[in-house]
Amino acid sequence: MAGARDAGRAAATGARPGKRRPGPGPEPEPEPEPQESSLACAAAPSLRDDGDSGLSESEESVFSGLEDSGSESSEDDPAEGEDGVSSDEGHGGTEKTTGQQVQERGLCSPCFCEACLSSIENTQSTKFPSLSRLGGRALQAGSPPPRTEVASVQGQDEYAEDSSDEEDIRNTVGNVPLAWYDDFPHVGYDLDGRRIYKPLRTRDELDQFLDKMDDPDYWRTVRDRMTGHDVRLTDEQVALVRRLQSGQFGDRSCDPYEPAVDFFSGDLMLHPVTNRPADKRSFIPSLVEKEKVSRMVHAIKMGWIQPRRPRDHTPSFYDLWAQEDPDAVLGRHKMHVPAPKLALPGHAESYNPPPEYLPSEEERLVWEQQEPGERKLDFLPRKFPSLRAVPAYGRFIQERFERCLDLYLCPRQRKMRVNVDPEDLIPKLPRPRDLQPFPTCQALVYRGHSNLVRCLSVSPDGQWLASGSDDGSVRLWEVATARCMRTVPVGGVVKSVAWNPRPAVCLVAVAVEDSVLLLNPALGDRLVAGSTDQLLSAFVPPEEPAAQPARWLEASEEERQGGLRLRICHEKPVTQVTWHGRGDYMAVVLAAAGHTQVLIHQLSRRRSQSPFRRSPGRVQCVAFHPLRPFLLVASQRAVRLYHLLRQELTKKLRPNCKWVSSLAVHPAGDNVICGSYDSKLVWFDLDLSCEPYRVLRHHKKALRAVAFHTRYPLFASGSDDGSVTVCHGMVYNDLLQNPLLVPVKVLRGHVPTRDLGVLDVAFHPTQPWVFSSGADGTIRLFS
Repeated sequence: MAGARDAGRAAATGARPGKRRPGPGPEPEPEPEPQESSLACAAAPSLRDDGDSGLSESEESVFSGLEDSGSESSEDDPAEGEDGVSSDEGHGGTEKTTGQQVQERGLCSPCFCEACLSSIENTQSTKFPSLSRLGGRALQAGSPPPRTEVASVQGQDEYAEDSSDEEDIRNTVGNVPLAWYDDFPHVGYDLDGRRIYKPLRTRDELDQFLDKMDDPDYWRTVRDRMTGHDVRLTDEQVALVRRLQSGQFGDRSCDPYEPAVDFFSGDLMLHPVTNRPADKRSFIPSLVEKEKVSRMVHAIKMGWIQPRRPRDHTPSFYDLWAQEDPDAVLGRHKMHVPAPKLALPGHAESYNPPPEYLPSEEERLVWEQQEPGERKLDFLPRKFPSLRAVPAYGRFIQERFERCLDLYLCPRQRKMRVNVDPEDLIPKLPRPRDLQPFPTCQALVYRGHSNLVRCLSVSPDGQWLASGSDDGSVRLWEVATARCMRTVPVGGVVKSVAWNPRPAVCLVAVAVEDSVLLLNPALGDRLVAGSTDQLLSAFVPPEEPAAQPARWLEASEEERQGGLRLRICHEKPVTQVTWHGRGDYMAVVLAAAGHTQVLIHQLSRRRSQSPFRRSPGRVQCVAFHPLRPFLLVASQRAVRLYHLLRQELTKKLRPNCKWVSSLAVHPAGDNVICGSYDSKLVWFDLDLSCEPYRVLRHHKKALRAVAFHTRYPLFASGSDDGSVTVCHGMVYNDLLQNPLLVPVKVLRGHVPTRDLGVLDVAFHPTQPWVFSSGADGTIRLFS
């Protein structure tokens, strides 16, 4: 069939064989008619050997699924073009050359002698009469006959190229807009991770029309947008679509008219709540009601309360076609619009119109085939001998009713309309592809904890990872291999873990119940681990120790073998521990009421202090400023910025959230983000205002953690919906330019457990990677 179609097209358009049909440019000149047909017929034996040699390069490219450009096969190989070898990319099959087709039928080589033309014309007229007429018209014209492609339809098995047993191509991109793949040659990935390339769509309208006429299942064939292939609907699927279009249920066995069961009786039944007799006060007049009645009587006497007037049930009518008075209230209004008037009837609406207004038979057929909205006139002009012979207009009542609705319901006042382009309202944001690098996919999963993982921290060199869980242990992982290097049992729920930011100190602070444990994991460089122990052992206690809100205890010999070096004991449970940028101070948040919720510890002198005299509210989390001596304290409704040297409140940020859950400071120190349990992420610009610069609502559930990257303009947030949202946050040195906040990726992998999802997030110190810990007991690395 494909060969016959190409033959018909080539014969109709006079296209040159061996090349594709050119575009809208000038048509190539046809080759001159051979002078001696006997010489062309004598060359037939020389072409039989070439016809049996195999497939051409263009045909092999079609079988392999690659696109044939058509320029190499037509220009670089002139011999192949002369023999008439071509490929039909639209159908994905092959076409035999004209010489091969003629040789199979026992004819001469591709020429236009009387024997060849009569044989070809008989073949086309037998199987494709429409194409034979099309080719006959082109050959009977006065111009010399060009060389054409004629593909023979052989008696092959129709299932020779059946694709029903091919591999199942299933797109695994998920719920992703397919517009993201417009710039790529593929449309997604299959189950094995291989690309699903877009099928070649090079068929023109003639090919599509011939496919539609030849394929009996064309009406039930749809295109799958996920793979780009055509899918044939089965009888069950067609029946399901028809049931849904007719407003029926998808399930054939569903009966929408099942008999209703009356569970309740219609008889009136008395069910007293109690048999207790009525109270005595129910028979005594109420003094409050007496006062109300007296007030109402006084109001009626004074005329403050007017009796209700009886309603006038006389119907009111409106003359919609009446002439409007210019002296009326609406008429004097400057913006008043008078009632629109109907256009006067013309010659076309006359019962005896002029002959030029009467449509011909062709115009009448065209008018009937048009849609009602595309017709210029709602009626066809007709000629009647008299007005008495004119029939009634069928749409008269409906049109008059619509006219009354227009006059009654249309606005009668001009409105000032602002012409705004909708595209101007959309902010001009860069494409996520231009904001790379940022984490895009899950790389590693760290498994080992038996309960939810509440916190994690990365070492300053990015080689090790510490995690704390509710299973009462702290695990130390190797980042590159996801291997658990060490497990330290602490005997309680780990609320917070913080790695010392100094590269020369190998120390991890762990918050367990009412203590802060300082562990030396002894990983990596042994010199660093040894120098850390020397630093801790160099402390000399004072002769007269001062009173402190916490007690510093040395670890026992057995505990030192497990990695424990110091234990800081508090009176209340510890909920958070965080280090200062220099690694000597740490801040601790206690689950207590009063001004002792926040404590600051100094490692070198082993002393603790409470910086506040009054309680700032219920403290959720704290953070040190990376450059200035500031301490940020986040309570439920506000974030306060304290100057530690001056010991005063510098600024109070109002996030306008119900409950603040987490806090993070930009490495430059001028911007702060905080997450809340009402699924909001608030960005503050400290130099701009105390109000939020931007409120982001990317999550559907509560936010548990937020984090900034130390090198790249990235920040992330983790939520109970099990997702981690990574955003691009570029901060400019120019004070007149606002920060650029663009969400770039939503990372999913954690399974929500017990209504909890992602509990903590942390960035790698040098790479654009993000770690997340979840309630499913796993830690995931996204790179």
